Amino acid sequence: MLAGWLGATALLSAHLVHAAGPDIGAHDIGGQVSGPNGPEAGVWVIAETKDLPTKYSKVVVTDDQGQFVMPDLPDAAYKVWVRGYGLQDSAPTTTRPGKQLILKASAAKSAAADAQNYPGMYWYSLLDIPSPSEFPGTGDKGNRIPETMKSQAQWVDTVKNMCQSCHGLGTRGIREVPKAFKEGADSQTAWALRTQAGQAMEYMALALGSMGPDKVYSVFSKWTDRIAEGELPFDKPQRPKGVERNVVITMWDWASPTHYQHDAISTDKRNPTVNANGLIYGSPEESTDLVPTLDPIKNIASTIKEPYLDPNTPSSEDAPHGTSAYWGDDAIWDGHTSIHNVMIDEQGKVWFTARLRPPENPDYCKEGSSLPSAKVAPQATSLRQLSRFDPVSGKWDLINTCFSTHHLYFANDPNNTLWLSAGGPGLGGGIVGWLDTRKFRETGDGVAAQGWTPLVIDTNGNGKRDQFVGAKDPLDPTKDKRIMASFYGIMPSPVDGSIWGQSMDRGFSRIDQPGYIVRVVPGPDPANTALAEVYQPPEGTFGPRGIDLGLDGVVWTALSSGHLASFDRRLCRGPLNGPTTVEGKQCPEGWKTYRLPGPQFRGLDPGGSANHAYYVWVDRYNTLGLGANVPIACTNGGEALVALVNGEFVTLRIPYPLGFFSKNVDGRIDDPSAGWKGRAIWTTSGTRANFHSEGGKEAYPKVFKVQMRPDPLAR
Repeated sequence: MLAGWLGATALLSAHLVHAAGPDIGAHDIGGQVSGPNGPEAGVWVIAETKDLPTKYSKVVVTDDQGQFVMPDLPDAAYKVWVRGYGLQDSAPTTTRPGKQLILKASAAKSAAADAQNYPGMYWYSLLDIPSPSEFPGTGDKGNRIPETMKSQAQWVDTVKNMCQSCHGLGTRGIREVPKAFKEGADSQTAWALRTQAGQAMEYMALALGSMGPDKVYSVFSKWTDRIAEGELPFDKPQRPKGVERNVVITMWDWASPTHYQHDAISTDKRNPTVNANGLIYGSPEESTDLVPTLDPIKNIASTIKEPYLDPNTPSSEDAPHGTSAYWGDDAIWDGHTSIHNVMIDEQGKVWFTARLRPPENPDYCKEGSSLPSAKVAPQATSLRQLSRFDPVSGKWDLINTCFSTHHLYFANDPNNTLWLSAGGPGLGGGIVGWLDTRKFRETGDGVAAQGWTPLVIDTNGNGKRDQFVGAKDPLDPTKDKRIMASFYGIMPSPVDGSIWGQSMDRGFSRIDQPGYIVRVVPGPDPANTALAEVYQPPEGTFGPRGIDLGLDGVVWTALSSGHLASFDRRLCRGPLNGPTTVEGKQCPEGWKTYRLPGPQFRGLDPGGSANHAYYVWVDRYNTLGLGANVPIACTNGGEALVALVNGEFVTLRIPYPLGFFSKNVDGRIDDPSAGWKGRAIWTTSGTRANFHSEGGKEAYPKVFKVQMRPDPLAR
């Protein structure tokens, strides 16, 4: 395939022409890309300007004849160039909207040069994963893998869910070790130094400790050594084809080069016309208390500052950190509020999971409190709480929850109940929390409006919640059983009022349990009546990450085995309560799995993939244009958004800047009557280390607007 590209492409030069080309208007740029043997199909044309209040870029794909139309550009001077597999990037050509370009192409200088444009997964699939025979680990006196690491699947799950989920492992900034760490050190020591750099060293130490630091340093240093010696990916990506060429990607800089974004939000998931044409909001997690905003109409990026309750609230600036190859000894993160996730409600108000104080809980959360939930499951600490911002008044409401918060979504009930997950394994005490937003709006009382419940399985099979035994206690035929799974992803069902969550695998948890998806039926008094069901992914797959539901009630999750998976409870044939259901192995017939595109690690089951999705979002209302209830996986290893349409994947690669890394998306309809132009999905740069991506220290996080037009030349 590469030989074909190299024989048919050329270094891009461009000049303005007056010959007929694709139909364009005064606000479009159009033209054709061709090589020595004819048109270049399926390559990306990129336009960028710094003339607007924030840097603005747009990307389209050429059609079968190598033609392109870049629609709806603000009036400015643009640098335009082409990027594609098998090509060298062109020298940018300056032009303005209303112009036609002919772009002449030449081949990439070598296979190695071409591979620099591959998605990261093609590079990190070169990792030599420890063989199944090395598990369970034998510890310091054996293979340097801890005894708690029970299987190869668990090790892979930890690589993907703790390493790849924060950093793009295959990006150039990771696959090449900075000189600052290599000077005077062998490769393993260099890797030890780089994992102790910056302000995430404590988190990295947790991951390393679960996998075995010496083993990790050995595996990763051999990987980067082989790449430095010239090893290239053993598989190659394909150019966009078919409907993939219809994509239009618009992007804006926001925030700052030292700050990263975990998520972004544009609207209310339940009604994507809310906040039409309004600001996009980000969640900067540990990096800062400054919430970035983007006005996509005026092309203005700005910030608002999240307040907190207690001046003693911890700051990421105070965390231990080592010398960075990029930032030296500077602590570039200074966030107190640790804003993880952000949502917009039906009134256009913006909700954040945010740290407002130190972990110690108020007395109303603890043993002896009169709160119904505290009587059932008292909480001594919480790591993150809840806030609300009113864009009209500029007022903040700070809601001091007893339970830890992580992700948040609104239910479809009359109270617009806000359900919140606690986070990863071992966090949150095995509970799920909520806020009655109707009560909060009416009373302003965040204490009375909140509640939480432990996760209890109906193991005695009588259809109601009874007294229960603890998570580590044996089953009692007269009682139910509690589990300590903590939700990471969370999503209320639009069908039946149940709440679905997803709990991580045990790879880096102190709790010995697999990854589940979890269904909770709240009942009339959730603190006392809620019942849970758990379901493990089918045999041969593992590692659920993120969750969403379509309007049909079908559950979707991404698996670290390299799959997108659905679960349809309506297909279950056996009993869903009783003593056998505590393991979650009932209803294998409810699952369907789809192998994510891309290579697999060598030696692993080819039925899986090295590709990995951080989260999955279901496009309930066809905001992208590929259909209603279409799941979209954020494949940060693939540097793409991947939609499953009629059982087939549509890969929307974001080719610029290299290292695209998204954690979630949402979709908004700005104008229902405007066709494809009035709707889009939105996301942001989600990596913690944006400086590992193209542009290095000068690169800003970006907001990405992704649209699908009916054909590659539509305007």
